[in-house]
Amino acid sequence: MQAVFAYQMANQTVDDPQAQKVINSLNTIDDAIRQNAPKWPLEKINKVDLAILRCAIWEMLIEKTTPPKVIVDEAVELAKEFGTQSSSSFVNGVIGSIIKQFNISTDSPPAAGSQTPSPHEP
Repeated sequence: MQAVFAYQMANQTVDDPQAQKVINSLNTIDDAIRQNAPKWPLEKINKVDLAILRCAIWEMLIEKTTPPKVIVDEAVELAKEFGTQSSSSFVNGVIGSIIKQFNISTDSPPAAGSQTPSPHEP
Protein backbone atom coordinates (compact mmCIF):
# COMPACT_ATOMS: atom_id res chain seq x y z
CA MET A 1 0.00 0.00 0.00
CA GLN A 2 2.87 2.39 0.78
CA ALA A 3 4.27 2.12 -2.74
CA VAL A 4 0.84 2.76 -4.29
CA PHE A 5 0.41 5.76 -1.97
CA ALA A 6 3.86 7.12 -2.92
CA TYR A 7 3.10 6.66 -6.62
CA GLN A 8 -0.19 8.55 -6.42
CA MET A 9 1.34 11.37 -4.37
CA ALA A 10 4.42 12.03 -6.50
CA ASN A 11 4.18 9.72 -9.50
CA GLN A 12 7.36 8.05 -8.23
CA THR A 13 8.90 4.98 -9.81
CA VAL A 14 7.82 1.87 -7.94
CA ASP A 15 10.24 -0.96 -7.14
CA ASP A 16 7.64 -3.23 -5.50
CA PRO A 17 6.41 -5.75 -8.14
CA GLN A 18 2.99 -6.16 -6.51
CA ALA A 19 2.46 -2.40 -6.31
CA GLN A 20 3.48 -2.14 -9.97
CA LYS A 21 0.74 -4.65 -10.84
CA VAL A 22 -1.79 -2.44 -9.03
CA ILE A 23 -0.50 0.65 -10.83
CA ASN A 24 -0.66 -1.13 -14.19
CA SER A 25 -4.36 -1.86 -13.49
CA LEU A 26 -5.36 1.64 -12.35
CA ASN A 27 -7.71 2.26 -15.29
CA THR A 28 -9.82 -0.77 -14.38
CA ILE A 29 -9.57 -0.15 -10.63
CA ASP A 30 -10.37 3.56 -10.88
CA ASP A 31 -13.36 2.86 -13.14
CA ALA A 32 -14.73 0.55 -10.43
CA ILE A 33 -14.20 3.24 -7.79
CA ARG A 34 -15.89 5.91 -9.95
CA GLN A 35 -18.90 3.63 -10.54
CA ASN A 36 -19.26 2.78 -6.86
CA ALA A 37 -18.49 6.17 -5.32
CA PRO A 38 -20.09 8.45 -7.93
CA LYS A 39 -20.34 11.43 -5.58
CA TRP A 40 -16.59 11.31 -4.94
CA PRO A 41 -14.29 12.23 -7.83
CA LEU A 42 -10.95 10.44 -7.42
CA GLU A 43 -9.11 13.71 -6.81
CA LYS A 44 -11.43 14.44 -3.84
CA ILE A 45 -10.94 11.07 -2.12
CA ASN A 46 -8.50 11.08 0.79
CA LYS A 47 -5.19 9.76 -0.62
CA VAL A 48 -4.83 7.11 2.09
CA ASP A 49 -8.37 5.87 1.42
CA LEU A 50 -7.67 5.82 -2.31
CA ALA A 51 -4.49 3.75 -1.88
CA ILE A 52 -6.37 1.31 0.36
CA LEU A 53 -9.24 1.03 -2.13
CA ARG A 54 -6.91 0.56 -5.09
CA CYS A 55 -5.01 -2.26 -3.39
CA ALA A 56 -8.17 -3.98 -2.11
CA ILE A 57 -9.98 -3.73 -5.44
CA TRP A 58 -6.94 -5.07 -7.28
CA GLU A 59 -6.84 -8.05 -4.93
CA MET A 60 -10.58 -8.65 -5.33
CA LEU A 61 -11.11 -8.09 -9.07
CA ILE A 62 -7.75 -8.94 -10.61
CA GLU A 63 -5.54 -11.08 -8.38
CA LYS A 64 -8.39 -13.15 -6.87
CA THR A 65 -6.27 -15.29 -4.55
CA THR A 66 -7.41 -13.88 -1.19
CA PRO A 67 -10.95 -14.49 0.10
CA PRO A 68 -13.04 -11.31 -0.34
CA LYS A 69 -14.01 -11.26 3.35
CA VAL A 70 -10.32 -11.10 4.29
CA ILE A 71 -9.72 -8.29 1.79
CA VAL A 72 -12.62 -6.28 3.22
CA ASP A 73 -11.52 -6.84 6.82
CA GLU A 74 -7.92 -5.84 6.04
CA ALA A 75 -8.97 -2.75 4.09
CA VAL A 76 -11.28 -1.56 6.86
CA GLU A 77 -8.59 -2.12 9.50
CA LEU A 78 -6.04 -0.19 7.43
CA ALA A 79 -8.55 2.64 7.01
CA LYS A 80 -9.15 2.72 10.78
CA GLU A 81 -5.43 2.81 11.50
CA PHE A 82 -4.20 5.21 8.83
CA GLY A 83 -7.25 7.12 7.59
CA THR A 84 -9.61 9.68 9.01
CA GLN A 85 -12.52 9.07 11.36
CA SER A 86 -14.84 8.33 8.42
CA SER A 87 -12.35 6.36 6.31
CA SER A 88 -13.32 2.88 7.48
CA SER A 89 -17.01 3.35 6.70
CA PHE A 90 -16.21 4.95 3.32
CA VAL A 91 -13.82 2.14 2.32
CA ASN A 92 -16.27 -0.50 3.55
CA GLY A 93 -19.12 1.12 1.60
CA VAL A 94 -17.22 1.35 -1.68
CA ILE A 95 -15.91 -2.21 -1.45
CA GLY A 96 -19.37 -3.47 -0.45
CA SER A 97 -20.85 -1.80 -3.50
CA ILE A 98 -18.21 -3.39 -5.73
CA ILE A 99 -18.95 -6.80 -4.21
CA LYS A 100 -22.61 -6.33 -5.15
CA GLN A 101 -21.84 -4.95 -8.62
CA PHE A 102 -19.63 -7.91 -9.53
CA ASN A 103 -21.70 -10.46 -7.58
CA ILE A 104 -18.67 -11.55 -5.56
CA SER A 105 -19.39 -14.16 -2.92
CA THR A 106 -17.93 -13.41 0.51
CA ASP A 107 -18.80 -16.86 1.85
CA SER A 108 -15.83 -18.80 0.50
CA PRO A 109 -12.48 -18.21 -1.15
CA PRO A 110 -12.49 -17.73 -4.91
CA ALA A 111 -12.15 -20.93 -6.90
CA ALA A 112 -8.86 -21.45 -8.68
CA GLY A 113 -9.11 -19.95 -12.12
CA SER A 114 -12.46 -18.28 -11.38
CA GLN A 115 -13.29 -15.26 -13.46
CA THR A 116 -14.94 -12.09 -12.24
CA PRO A 117 -16.43 -9.94 -14.98
CA SER A 118 -14.38 -6.91 -15.88
CA PRO A 119 -15.85 -3.53 -14.90
CA HIS A 120 -16.48 -2.90 -18.60
CA GLU A 121 -18.86 -5.85 -18.98
CA PRO A 122 -22.58 -5.45 -18.22
